[in-house]
Amino acid sequence: MGMMGEFKEFAMRGNVIDLAVGVVIGGAFGKIVSALVDKVIMPPIGLLVGGVDFSKLAITLKAASVDAAGKEVPAVVLAYGEFLNAVVQFVIVAFAIFLLVKVINRMHRKPEPAPAAPAPTPEDILLLREIRDALKKSA
Repeated sequence: MGMMGEFKEFAMRGNVIDLAVGVVIGGAFGKIVSALVDKVIMPPIGLLVGGVDFSKLAITLKAASVDAAGKEVPAVVLAYGEFLNAVVQFVIVAFAIFLLVKVINRMHRKPEPAPAAPAPTPEDILLLREIRDALKKSA
């Protein structure tokens, strides 16, 4: 089998296709969560803490300037507001995945227990059977 045949076999495995579908759905879910955090959750929180737009929170470490050649040098900014938004997005995604795994685990059937082994025959019954068998042989 050539390299293309091996690649086709690899690509058509169920796990690879499942992974590809998961990545696409995960990307779409990430966009939904980003929109939820940026447009729905953070604005009311910002309003409650004094009208702050978290996405714009930043510390300017070095202001923008113009160098000797007349070229503009951009400012060096520590954008911690965007980091806060990313943390909130992560918490939401992690919680959603937790709930999903919890539901999937609940849906899985518990394996049926194996049938119990028969109880061992008591010793007195075994001795009586031995006596019976011995009597049958001698008769």
